[in-house]
Amino acid sequence: MIDLNWYSTLNLPPLNPPSWIFAPAWTALYTTIFISLILFIIKRTETPKVLGYVLFFAQILLNLGWTPVFFTFHKIGLALAILILMDILVYFNIKEFYKISKKSAYFLIPYFLWIIFATYLNAGILVLN
Repeated sequence: MIDLNWYSTLNLPPLNPPSWIFAPAWTALYTTIFISLILFIIKRTETPKVLGYVLFFAQILLNLGWTPVFFTFHKIGLALAILILMDILVYFNIKEFYKISKKSAYFLIPYFLWIIFATYLNAGILVLN
């Protein structure tokens, strides 16, 4: 279960957005992530797509794992490690998607920028708490 009461007791870093922004932001981001995947899937090519799929699904699994690690288990350091690995995987995911479909790569850029920002926020929370 997500523990928002715990979160409200934390010292938050500068630039931490209000809580209400996260739901619409993630709705928009998951939409662009899905569009990116669809564009990658439908692009016909002779180039192998396996690495693109591996990178995509690996970073999505990390994405889904971050919330319980941070909000349920309160493992701020582990959550930061997950985000750093996500940053790396999404960067390489964008590069791999770009080889097949430039549009699919471009649709991952807002997500990449958001998780870099999330990495800053998570690191700030770790330092401040």
